Amino acid sequence: MDQLSEEVRQESPWTMMFADDIVICSESREQVEENLERWRFALERRGMNVSRSKTEYMCVNEREGSGTVRLQGEEVKKVQEFKYLGSTVQSNGECGKEVKKRVQAGWNGWRKVWGVLCDRKLSARIKGKVYRTVVRPAMLYGLETVSLRKRQESELEVAELKMLRISLGVTRLDRIRNEYIRGTAHVGRLGDKVREARLRWFGHVQRRESEYIGRRILDMELAKRKAKEEVYGWN
Repeated sequence: MDQLSEEVRQESPWTMMFADDIVICSESREQVEENLERWRFALERRGMNVSRSKTEYMCVNEREGSGTVRLQGEEVKKVQEFKYLGSTVQSNGECGKEVKKRVQAGWNGWRKVWGVLCDRKLSARIKGKVYRTVVRPAMLYGLETVSLRKRQESELEVAELKMLRISLGVTRLDRIRNEYIRGTAHVGRLGDKVREARLRWFGHVQRRESEYIGRRILDMELAKRKAKEEVYGWN
């Protein structure tokens, strides 16, 4: 694919490829249509087809009257979100659906080992270790690159505490503080772990060469928007 697309491929992040999936980014609808046509021509003259049914486009910070995207006169399907490499990207720049997916992944992992986590014969320390090994990684997956809002971080922590309380056989009626629950299971705050993962990722990006896509993204200037609440990002 690299050789087939060499003449039309742009540097990241304007063109990104994973197997036979291609992401094309442009600053205008006209540029998107032009680049899409160039890709179609380059691939089809080499015997490959661009799937019309699977091709979609999404506008970020969309303005009224932005129009539609067409490929050979056929209108391309417009979406408000799409999944790429396991993560959900939303047109409004939010990450609420990705957070909900992480919560669901955590519960799925918890249900797989609930027989162990709810076993009264096991100590809280062992249950905490199982939780940190099986459940928490599913909740943390990919969050090092997500700018969480305070309410979204709270949503993750509420779900985690509910899992821990059930595992330890404790209910809210017992009026046991969250800090005691975490201390008993030897499980730190999930928000702190997200920030640790973010710093590790930041260090990884900083050690890479300047052409690395992560370095380029860090140096890009994003469109500003009014802040309604605190966002935990890179700045």
